[in-house]
Amino acid sequence: MKILVEKTKEPKRKPSSEGLSFGTVFSDHMFLCEYSPEKGWHNARITPYRDLSIPPSNMTIHYGQSIFEGLKAYKTADNKINLFRPAENIKRLNASCRRMCIPEIDEKFGVEAIKALVDVDRDWVPEEYGTSLYIRPFIFATDPYLGVRPSETYLFVIITGPVGAYYKEGINPVKIYVETRYVRAVVGGLGEAKASANYAASLKAQVEAKEKGYTQVLWLDGIEKKYVEEVGTMNVFFVIGDEIVTPALTGSILPGITRKSVIELLKSWGYKVSERRITIDEVFEAHEEGMLKEVFGTGTAAVISPVGELNRDGQIITINNGEIGPVSKQLYDTITGIQYGRIPDKFGWIEQI
Repeated sequence: MKILVEKTKEPKRKPSSEGLSFGTVFSDHMFLCEYSPEKGWHNARITPYRDLSIPPSNMTIHYGQSIFEGLKAYKTADNKINLFRPAENIKRLNASCRRMCIPEIDEKFGVEAIKALVDVDRDWVPEEYGTSLYIRPFIFATDPYLGVRPSETYLFVIITGPVGAYYKEGINPVKIYVETRYVRAVVGGLGEAKASANYAASLKAQVEAKEKGYTQVLWLDGIEKKYVEEVGTMNVFFVIGDEIVTPALTGSILPGITRKSVIELLKSWGYKVSERRITIDEVFEAHEEGMLKEVFGTGTAAVISPVGELNRDGQIITINNGEIGPVSKQLYDTITGIQYGRIPDKFGWIEQI
């Protein structure tokens, strides 16, 4: 499908790389593509960034048929632009499409659309190490209809914006609150899809955790409330003795692309990596026995985020004296090194624009 390009006549002023926050500034252009039963996906175009116009009866507003992805573009020292495993994002987008009754997109075309938009706005990719251009593809229902059924029409949109660190702590360890009251997802639900509804379900617990002074929530399973699942915006790993454990993908956990990359890296380094069910009791017992060496989260936004403290109903444990551990540090340095072109990409993860 050909992508038409309409460039803005009123370029916005680009912000300084110093003090960039996450998700508040947006680039000059966006990508749009429509779906109808008669034409399939069609009318692919890049236009100036602008508001979208939808009727009050739009089905997404009422029933939440909406999915999204998140990835980044990185500026290298020789002024090239790297994407980190974009095909994996489009594969996961299509997995979310299947779960949410949304027509899939051609995966090669999805990557092509991302590259075309980033190329148009390549001057928006910040140069400083640790900054990047965040890329947000999303699809939502567009039928003006109040009956409960899948929409017949959809809009595929990609927007971008320059960002700094997702957490204000940066690579410094964050404090995480173990959620024992609310649940986010159950097996058979939407947990393994990157659906907007998942994040709506997490907001109440996240607000309450922040009121207690914690950065994020660690979710437990929705049935027994004892098995660790994921942090609100990250998958989670535990270094226990000589084993590195991450919760198995049982159907209620998002299959993170950084998670997948971390597992591949750790195994290539010779670490024992286990994808299995792990209870929160096992984590706290490992700490009591002196076996819990590190806890860290993985995700596109933060890459690697060490966890320095866990609080379960007032029972607080400090991990690695509240400092970043060697495994977390090695992973962060390696992944970001690959993303910014400072370390050779031995895995074929980088696609350049």
